[in-house]
Amino acid sequence: MKDLLVPSGPGLPSGLVVPDADLVERFSRSPGPGGQSVNTSDSRVELEYDVRSASTLTDSQRSRALRRWPDGKVVIAASEHRSQHRNRVAARERLAALLREALAPPPPPRRATRPTRGSKERRLRAKKERGQTKALRGRVGD
Repeated sequence: MKDLLVPSGPGLPSGLVVPDADLVERFSRSPGPGGQSVNTSDSRVELEYDVRSASTLTDSQRSRALRRWPDGKVVIAASEHRSQHRNRVAARERLAALLREALAPPPPPRRATRPTRGSKERRLRAKKERGQTKALRGRVGD
């Protein structure tokens, strides 16, 4: 397989490339109906990525990832009714989505806004007026 490309997004402007050598893949197959191992619908792929030894992560990305996975290991498994290759692709896609979500910086804090005086009354009045106009609209067809 090729290197894993994490799609760009907030916090990852140019994306992130995880070298194939940094990923540990394990495959297992359950025996088929006749006892032999079949390539389809019985394969499980486990993909492991060690955040601590990742050379492509910046320090801030690594600290964000370690907050999410304190032991430093990200493990993703794919075992749908697919061939081994399709499960490998699915596991890589899941890992990429998980890394993108975890490495994005937190959104800037929003300033708390004070509710304006009388806002509840204004909302209730508007709701009542909407109800009246709907009732009027229904009567026009009579």
